Amino acid sequence: MGFPSNRQRRLFRIVSARWQRRAIFLLGGIAVGAAAVALAQLADLAQVAFTALVSHVRYASLVLTPTGFALSVFLTNRYFQNAQGSGIPQAIAARHLTDQSARESLVSLRIAAGKILLTLFGLLCGASVGREGPTVQIGASIMFALGRFSPRRQPGLILAGAAAGVAAAFNTPLAGIVFGIEEMSRAFETRTSSLIIGAVIAAGLTSLALMGNYTYFGTSATALRNGADWLAVPLCGVAGGLAGGLFSRILIAMARGFANPVGRTIKRYPVGFAAICGFAAAICGIASDGAIYGTGYQQVKSALEAGAQLPASFSFWKFLATTFASISGMPGGIFAPSLAVGAGLGSNIAPLFHGAPLPALMLLGMVSYFAGVVQAPITAFVIVTEMTDNHAMVVPLMAAALIAHASSRLICKEGVYHALAKGFVERAAPANTTPARHI
Repeated sequence: MGFPSNRQRRLFRIVSARWQRRAIFLLGGIAVGAAAVALAQLADLAQVAFTALVSHVRYASLVLTPTGFALSVFLTNRYFQNAQGSGIPQAIAARHLTDQSARESLVSLRIAAGKILLTLFGLLCGASVGREGPTVQIGASIMFALGRFSPRRQPGLILAGAAAGVAAAFNTPLAGIVFGIEEMSRAFETRTSSLIIGAVIAAGLTSLALMGNYTYFGTSATALRNGADWLAVPLCGVAGGLAGGLFSRILIAMARGFANPVGRTIKRYPVGFAAICGFAAAICGIASDGAIYGTGYQQVKSALEAGAQLPASFSFWKFLATTFASISGMPGGIFAPSLAVGAGLGSNIAPLFHGAPLPALMLLGMVSYFAGVVQAPITAFVIVTEMTDNHAMVVPLMAAALIAHASSRLICKEGVYHALAKGFVERAAPANTTPARHI
């Protein structure tokens, strides 16, 4: 028996490398799924604890919320830089960087740990933030850590981690894949598709194994009944798109700063500014009778399942509270709060359409506002469809998302995640802006 030839050795190395790469994606998907489930469970406990406190001491938020905002921003700036906000812009920016240390400054296990702790801390203080955006940065960080010794594979690993994070956070595997294509990469890459799908499947199966099969907002069979009901589609699309565009424009403007005394003061005293934002959020919470604290998930889920209207002022106060949390600089996402604002918007529009199913209009509001914020219409209607297991609303949701996207661009010319990602790219590596798309 002779020794293997050079050709056989090369073939063995190629096959071995391929299986090693697949194993990294699958193991990473499992780890992302477990992290997403852990964050989801702990986030629920944090919100329950805060709700219990304010139900006993109504005005406790006037002290706890601004203090929590300030402490969160202090810890972020001192120990977990680049963990602020939702985390999705950081993941997008990391894909576009080619320097190892620059990427690591945006996605690392240290940042992931800080993201988990400070997102939970924000919910414990009543901040109107979500856990889904943070799960994207956490997923990207886990994948980056697994593949850090293979720089050429890192953009694909970061993309897979982000997609797996969305899939596991919402139990929406299709939305995770669409999010990865439409928002994270803005392109379909044949070389990455099977590996990304594998990571999403691994994350999804891990989530199912730990939490069971569930739909995020319950199951809804609602549908538009007649031609008059369909008039709500363009109305919700325009209203949600304009409101979402306004929210995005505020976030982008605040992130870029202002060249005036107010802007310089905010930049010089970020902790003090965060405390002011926290106090304003607490005022919103008290004015809404506690309805706008946290993600907004429970309020929307209950309204959809019962077919009951949300309070008339819910969307207004939720919009403000989410804005204050987002511009404060604390870690926390905008996925779930945006869906809650949209649900409130749809509930406000419902009285204009007598006889139209209220849950259907709430779904239209959700997809419209969310599409207006992120300017990713396909992700918006896919994620809402999967979260409610409602396929009867696919066409009206799709139409509303496209109208909202066009309306949003009248106010904000670029999607909030990519606009914010540019800032992270410039700060991480000013001369390093070449997209890295190898896997």
